[in-house]
Amino acid sequence: MDNRAFPEIKKHLGFGMMRMPMTDGKIDNEHVSKMVDTFIENGFNYFDTAHGYHDGLSEIAVKDCLTSRHDRSEYLLTDKLTDEYFKKQEDIKPLIDLQLATCGVEYFDFLLMHAQNARNFEFFKQCRAYETAFELKEEGKVRHVGISFHDRAGVLDRILTEYPQVEVVQIQFNYLDYEDVSVESRKVYEVCRKHGKPVLVMEPVKGGNLVNLPDKAQKVLDDLRSETGSDCSNAAYAVRFAAGFEGMEVVLSGMSNIDQMNDNISAMKDFEPLSEKETEAVMKVAEVFNSMGSIPCTACRYCIEENHCPQDIVIPEAFMCYNKLKLFNDWNQKMYYMNTVVKDHGKAGDCIECGMCESVCPQHLEIRELLKKVSAEFE
Repeated sequence: MDNRAFPEIKKHLGFGMMRMPMTDGKIDNEHVSKMVDTFIENGFNYFDTAHGYHDGLSEIAVKDCLTSRHDRSEYLLTDKLTDEYFKKQEDIKPLIDLQLATCGVEYFDFLLMHAQNARNFEFFKQCRAYETAFELKEEGKVRHVGISFHDRAGVLDRILTEYPQVEVVQIQFNYLDYEDVSVESRKVYEVCRKHGKPVLVMEPVKGGNLVNLPDKAQKVLDDLRSETGSDCSNAAYAVRFAAGFEGMEVVLSGMSNIDQMNDNISAMKDFEPLSEKETEAVMKVAEVFNSMGSIPCTACRYCIEENHCPQDIVIPEAFMCYNKLKLFNDWNQKMYYMNTVVKDHGKAGDCIECGMCESVCPQHLEIRELLKKVSAEFE
């Protein structure tokens, strides 16, 4: 774990700035500044954002809460090149200049080709986005070029074969997705190792799904704590699982409040990989989830922010209600669904099956069919 490809990254926890605390529709800068300060004071320095996070507010918060308040030597900043914001090669450098200015920095430590999959990889190639990113590195505006990846292992193998200059790969990796046939976390990780690429981890707690567990799964971890005397939280078990594999440079956590940050810091400040007994336990938790038929949505919101649903269905919230009903037998979700989720938006049953949502879903979910299940349950 000490043989780092990027020794400038301190420790193995990164601050993903995509789920920050909000107040009245705005990012709570005071709260975020406190989180940033706490993160840095405890010896961590890796921050991650993207132009579209929080509908464009994340990069602004980076400047307000991080870069204007801390010396450049105190942090590393990753940003992303997202296909939604450029149409041709000539658009890319002005876009990156805008992102640099918005974040308040002269260079990004890492620039990632965002959310690469078989579909948008062709667009990035057409626009010579990779070549342009390598030029930005030569110009000093980017230190390292990588990709964030959302597809199956074969697609990643193709990308890394065509662009061996890629220095790092960000993948979705957690114990629930490890053997999942749609996400292929293990296989994707093995492709990274095959090509000798260090790994950045996203979604280690699968959008919070590995924090609040169904009773049967919770009992597995409670029994583990009783047996071992550990005070490790559910989230910490998930983060430590992801960080414990060879080649994992940093595990990103989209922390939404200072309590979540303190929990992650306590688990990762003096990091220890999961023991064999702990690994067996989290795999049992995965078995419980797989037997309950929940929808493996991570609430990344690509389905409604990259390709806006023409029926204005807030798909992640609808799936959240369905999962809470199924996993926790929470019948209040029916009231929440009608009074909040669909009050000012479309219902699941309004889906016209255009498939726009499925074309951008990193989890490759069959959203149209799943919305029918939601509609049958709640409508």
